[in-house]
Amino acid sequence: MAEKRVKVLMAKLGLDVHSRGAITVSSMLRDAGMEVIYIGNAVPQEIINTAIQEDVDVVGVSSLGGAHLTLGKDITDLAKSQKLQDHMVFLMGGVHPPRDEAPLKEMGFDDVFGPGATQAQIVSSIKRDLAVKAG
Repeated sequence: MAEKRVKVLMAKLGLDVHSRGAITVSSMLRDAGMEVIYIGNAVPQEIINTAIQEDVDVVGVSSLGGAHLTLGKDITDLAKSQKLQDHMVFLMGGVHPPRDEAPLKEMGFDDVFGPGATQAQIVSSIKRDLAVKAG
């Protein structure tokens, strides 16, 4: 029996105008055999609604505009209210101060990636996090 393809939702957080990272990561995940739905700019409610509608395994959010802590918390709060974090992996990527990694993980992001994260690092993180959530 074939292994189920991992389905990933990728979005840019809020009004962030930087798309290179999100597009690059989307391409890397497709190259790794994952199905990627890229919705571009979206606010937290749109991201969560789309994640539910598309029944994704992973929600990847890119932020370079500095709103990663405030809007990131909105995403994880909405995900918790829908009990999505029990089975979906939540990732944050972008250029953030290193001191923000711990608060992002505390609010519910499974992993946080900065510039230079490799395909191998991101893919192995997704597989590891999905395995943990699967029990």
